[in-house]
Amino acid sequence: MTATLRVSGERLWASLCDTARFGAIPGTDRGMCRLTLSDEDIAVRRWFVAACEAIGMTVTTDRIGTVFARREGSEPGLPPIAIGSHLDTQPTGGRFDGILGVLAGLEVARTLHEAGIVTRHPIEVIDWTNEEGARFAPAMVASGVFAGEFSLDYALSATDRDGVTLGEALARSGFAGDEEPGAHPLAAHFELHIEQGPVLENEALEIGVVGGVQGIRWYDVVVKGQTCHAGTTPMALRRDALQAAARLAVMVDDIGRSDPGHSLSTIGLFQAYPGSRNTAPGEARLTVDLRHPQIAGLDRMEAALRDTIAALETAQDVTISLTPIWSSPPVVFDPGVRSAIATATQRLGYSHRTMLSGAGHDSVYTARVAPTGMIFVPCEGGLSHNIAENITPAEAERGANVLLQAVLDYDRHNA
Repeated sequence: MTATLRVSGERLWASLCDTARFGAIPGTDRGMCRLTLSDEDIAVRRWFVAACEAIGMTVTTDRIGTVFARREGSEPGLPPIAIGSHLDTQPTGGRFDGILGVLAGLEVARTLHEAGIVTRHPIEVIDWTNEEGARFAPAMVASGVFAGEFSLDYALSATDRDGVTLGEALARSGFAGDEEPGAHPLAAHFELHIEQGPVLENEALEIGVVGGVQGIRWYDVVVKGQTCHAGTTPMALRRDALQAAARLAVMVDDIGRSDPGHSLSTIGLFQAYPGSRNTAPGEARLTVDLRHPQIAGLDRMEAALRDTIAALETAQDVTISLTPIWSSPPVVFDPGVRSAIATATQRLGYSHRTMLSGAGHDSVYTARVAPTGMIFVPCEGGLSHNIAENITPAEAERGANVLLQAVLDYDRHNA
């Protein structure tokens, strides 16, 4: 009976459309702004809790606000098989990044409920707090606390641009629970996600079986020169922080192109101070994001970044500070979970390939404490973190069916 079980694609799509009202950006078709623990995030969390409770799931939260919706299994004492992702978005994000994985988990639970099927393990659908890191840095902070990468105090002290801490926002939200993060074990963690890249679409494939995640390092950079008058200071005598930062930006791009097909570099924020039209800036601030699938590659990129900074300090007569704020090493996902996903994909007859994820996900941290794997579905043009982000109802349904069958397979064959 379970081998022929399928989700309701129509219901899943209806849930995706319904929840898209929480944080919809006016004047756009699909744009979303649902920052962590904002009014919009609180509203979609409440929707999720109500939907889970409507089918008899028990909902709890931990001390960093992660939501666990549990459907009990038939064998007391077995740890839950988790289906996790996130509900928060980028400031100008789309309506499928993250939430597809949560609502597909809900659809799996609804499908099992309607069919009267009780799995051996409990099933937990998880909304991890602050996956994006758009409001509170670093990203994936709640799953990181769960896995022991960050302390709870460190995470709760993270501050947004308005000076509000994550702890303060959490207390206001009503989602601060009593359980210590990581207090209960997971039998496994499955995550369905849009690819956020163009590979599956370009190869006309339906499913990506994710083998692991490339490494990521984030840095804050502050360039300090000297503020001066734009009309009275000769060019040769200036210590223009913006000009030094601009040269650094070009060199960071070169670092990202140094190992084609593997290395990536991004400057996501770039600000100059004091920000006056007729004043040469005395300070510039920027962020640097380096990515590579191998530790050695990340080390080479960081060494190149540090050498570049040292050379610019001398050439431009400025001082440049480089502060590492987050490091996520490359991850290889569990063979057993990957096998369950691949088997389900093949049984369903979907075209697929094995691939690495270029983006960080909560599964990076759950992989440290539980067998973990991911499923990708294509997204239009490979776009994500973009208001044009889009998938089709059929793509969502296929991903959810792989998720359902993979979870059932893992439940049957693992203690």
